Amino acid sequence: MPHALHARLPKNFVLEERLERYSDAIELTPERWRGRWAEACWRGIGAGAEAGRYREVRLDLGCGKGAFAVEAARREPDVLFVAMDAEPICVAYAAQRVCESGLPNVVVVPGTGMCIREFFSPGELARIYLNFPTPFPRKRDAHLRMASMERLMDFRDVLVTGGEVSFKTDSQPLFDFMLTQVPLAGYRIVRESRDARADFPDEPTSEYEERLSAQGAKVLSLAVVPGPAPEHAEQTAELSLAAYLPQDLASLEEISYAPHGMQATVANLRNRAERLSSRSAGR
Repeated sequence: MPHALHARLPKNFVLEERLERYSDAIELTPERWRGRWAEACWRGIGAGAEAGRYREVRLDLGCGKGAFAVEAARREPDVLFVAMDAEPICVAYAAQRVCESGLPNVVVVPGTGMCIREFFSPGELARIYLNFPTPFPRKRDAHLRMASMERLMDFRDVLVTGGEVSFKTDSQPLFDFMLTQVPLAGYRIVRESRDARADFPDEPTSEYEERLSAQGAKVLSLAVVPGPAPEHAEQTAELSLAAYLPQDLASLEEISYAPHGMQATVANLRNRAERLSSRSAGR
């Protein structure tokens, strides 16, 4: 789920009623389709698709309100997009968007990346999208990050040969942390950008990404594919995202957009750097 998404609910919003109204787009027991998504969800649409199945299956992990998955599905009708989110409100909004779009090649699934191997079989996914995952900046919460060596190792089990993990974030510390995780999990980078909106303007976007850009955030992106699996995957990187912020005052002052969850950390580092600078000047 996009990490700063707190959906503002309209008046008289009843979650259960919304989930029921748009239930045609929701799969509540995704494990039953494990290994059969391309065939089981086929609805006979998709130019160039193999008869009776989608060309490939992709997962939008943490789909939020579903705008990205729906737009991507509109562009590639022969690909099945599974839009997954752990937040019931996001599931309801995403399902509504899918139903209103009329697209047959999107299905919404409640769940998290922790259960990916329960829902998909080896080699079933061609691509996994991680769009603005929650950064969980503190070391004690690092095990919850979807952008991590541990999750990349899990993704190996469900990606096709040459399958891609596509990652976007507005958090420079999370992005730089992810750069340490890619080699640890035996992946290689095939595309990297520190201004994805400028470098790839035609890519589908979500409401969340549009809102971030309006606030002055830069979108950072990576596309990685698995290489040879490491014999012993071991976490050796610093887990606190504060360690990936610039430590000198000049660089800190250049940060005009503080990543979500790190505003206080940035302010504290600035104050500390200013105090140290003042002490040095007074000697």
